[in-house]
Amino acid sequence: MGYPFDDAWRRAALRGEEAAVKDLAQAVLQPLFSFCLYRVGRNQHLCEEVVQETLLRALRELRHYEPARAQNNIFPWITGLARNEIQRALGREKSALSLQALWAKMDNELLAIYAKLEQEPFGTELLQREETRDLVNATMSQLPPHYREALEAKYVTGKSVRDLAAAWSLTEKAAESQLTRARKAFRAVFLALSRNLELEMV
Repeated sequence: MGYPFDDAWRRAALRGEEAAVKDLAQAVLQPLFSFCLYRVGRNQHLCEEVVQETLLRALRELRHYEPARAQNNIFPWITGLARNEIQRALGREKSALSLQALWAKMDNELLAIYAKLEQEPFGTELLQREETRDLVNATMSQLPPHYREALEAKYVTGKSVRDLAAAWSLTEKAAESQLTRARKAFRAVFLALSRNLELEMV
């Protein structure tokens, strides 16, 4: 994410400085919407409500965000708030209970996936296959923003590793390593989603 959500930013936001609040909205709005959309059954209206409530809650509870502990990455803290808002929103709809249970299970699997990332990556052609597009989109929405941005830059906009290295201020070797980790994360999340969604449909 393009902003240093460090102690200096947190102090500015707690003082109510408009620029700090705008930085937060600009950085998290789109990835947060993507994260929430599949978790509310692709209900756009409900997703918008959840995102709005999550951002408002983040500003109210900003004193609980610990930049040093989070390595200045605010997104995991924000998605933690979002999960609570999603649970409240889905709790109002009895038909959504199975969806709620599915994502509760998925969260445990995703934590294990990110801790390991040991599987070999999928081939690049997977991102372009029509029959898996919905599942690809669902997978991309659950990836940490830096992984999703790496995959989109490489496979959607067609940037070379050299281009990515320049954009990220990394060596080409480091950029390739980040892209490899992103592909591994994609593959693992894709498999987990596939398995759980198949079980849900049985």
